Amino acid sequence: MTQPPYKLPEGWRWVKLGEVFEVEQGASMSPKRRLGRNPKPFLRTRNILWGAVDTSLVDEMDFTDEEAEKLSLQPGDLLVCEGGDVGRTAIWEGQLPTALYQNHIHRLRAKDDSVEPRFIMYWMQAAYQVFLAYQGEESRTAIPNLSGRRLKEFLAPLPPLEEQRRIVARIEALMERIREARRLREQVKEDTERLWQSALAETFPRPGSDLPAGWRWVKLGEVFEVQQGASMSPKRRLGRNPKPFLRTRNILWGAVDTSLVDEMDSTDEEAEKLSLQPGDLLVCEGGDVGRTAIWEGQLPTALYQNHIHRLRAKDDSVEPRFIMYWMQAAYQVFLAYQGEESRTAIPNLSGRRLKEFLAPLPPLEEQRHIVARLEAVQEKIKALKEIQAATDAELQRLEQAIFDRAFKGEL
Repeated sequence: MTQPPYKLPEGWRWVKLGEVFEVEQGASMSPKRRLGRNPKPFLRTRNILWGAVDTSLVDEMDFTDEEAEKLSLQPGDLLVCEGGDVGRTAIWEGQLPTALYQNHIHRLRAKDDSVEPRFIMYWMQAAYQVFLAYQGEESRTAIPNLSGRRLKEFLAPLPPLEEQRRIVARIEALMERIREARRLREQVKEDTERLWQSALAETFPRPGSDLPAGWRWVKLGEVFEVQQGASMSPKRRLGRNPKPFLRTRNILWGAVDTSLVDEMDSTDEEAEKLSLQPGDLLVCEGGDVGRTAIWEGQLPTALYQNHIHRLRAKDDSVEPRFIMYWMQAAYQVFLAYQGEESRTAIPNLSGRRLKEFLAPLPPLEEQRHIVARLEAVQEKIKALKEIQAATDAELQRLEQAIFDRAFKGEL
């Protein structure tokens, strides 16, 4: 942004960052520097967040005395990321006694006391996230980056110093309220997740415990036919009989995601053997082992890969949704199926072992009643999550409105 985007209030002026800050890029990293005799803490772009410096994980690198003198940080220095999340800006507050920084970070040090660095820090966030002001050529390259030359040319609104400080104080007071609202929202989110875990724990008996009257423990192989899917290969993608097939990434806990489905060649025999039917349970062999969902006929035709087991009920004594919810309880609440295959370097679940899994089985009508009750809980959780998402969006809009008003002199 080199042209003033809007008219400023009386007493304000547009300045180039290079007019009010000395801009200094950091030092290049190298393996050799890590072996030197003068190691010093240095910041990388991962340490620079919007409005904060994270010093929980800081590397060390060798620096010459000249570099250390030139690149040492002082409280009040602004740190601006050259790459990654370009323009991400935070202020150094002296979190460490000594710290330098890498070459993908620019340090902006005020030339005089006409500028409050925190005012510019918040302006950078507003410019990038609200006004989208600095979307120039360097931001449109394959790997976006921000050169020191271009950074010096950035325009920023600058009111008198006392007004800068007043606006900073007002922004920080309002942002603290937003942070508290987000903290409370995160607490509600955690409570929502615990609600589902509690519902599962209260619904199903703990493995090894006595069952209610009329219930029995069954092996999954007693009530389901278990069929593993077909192996994937590059050659299969070139065949003449392509059909949609599901991968483990499509299987979520309690849902099948068909937003991105691959196709693979299959013989007529495979298509007949591995075609899915509504009511089939799909259980992941690898990845998030045991993740289970039910196929509801989301596509007219669908097969599945060899890292998925299909469980098809042998008769009408079992409601597949009941077992789907039991699998989630067994894995996520009771940790019931943590056998040898789950402790290997690459956890996996064989069909042989899956058939041996024990599940509680009440009479069919009671299974359906339990499923209906759990689905009612799911609907409540869904509604809570929709409210949470709306709250997130509203807090985001509020934050943007604060920045918009602050830098137009309306806050």
